[in-house]
Amino acid sequence: MPTDTKTALLMTAERAARTRGFDGFSYADLAESVGIRKASVHHHFPTKAALSVALMHRYHADKEAACARVDAAEPTGGARLLALINLYHEALDGGKSLCLCVSFSTSRESLPSEVTAQIGRFRMMMIGWLEATFAVGRCDGTIAGVEDPAAEAAATLPLLEGAQLAARAAENPAIFECGLKLLRQRLT
Repeated sequence: MPTDTKTALLMTAERAARTRGFDGFSYADLAESVGIRKASVHHHFPTKAALSVALMHRYHADKEAACARVDAAEPTGGARLLALINLYHEALDGGKSLCLCVSFSTSRESLPSEVTAQIGRFRMMMIGWLEATFAVGRCDGTIAGVEDPAAEAAATLPLLEGAQLAARAAENPAIFECGLKLLRQRLT
């Protein structure tokens, strides 16, 4: 099925943002990649802020759906957490990319306030999912040492994001694995 122009722009912009950051691409880049005029990009997304908000909405919905799929496929807290770690690892694309939220966060000063607000909502959703996952892991015994699921969740999201950022900076996915080694050891 052919992709419509708006979807093609979103896909191209997400790839660009994840590899080069918010400041690393322009509407001219998008127009050239999609094969349209720059004015046509503005037709779909009048401003880079509007495009970035749309990207975060799409990203949030995609990751929320991915978490729901993990919940449906994995009965234990440990397996759910491992699945999320693997999603963050895959987003590295061999050390060449970041998840959109981390990538956007590296350009915080350039981000429109609407995008920063969307990042905050995304992180709250992820922390809520992680808290529920740690609670399941504590109950079923598949995540060792869980005393406070909320505290675990609040610490794990920055751990995932930081490990991803360090691996991207060095273009070395092994750094991500090193950063997550102790957390992985807690999974049974």
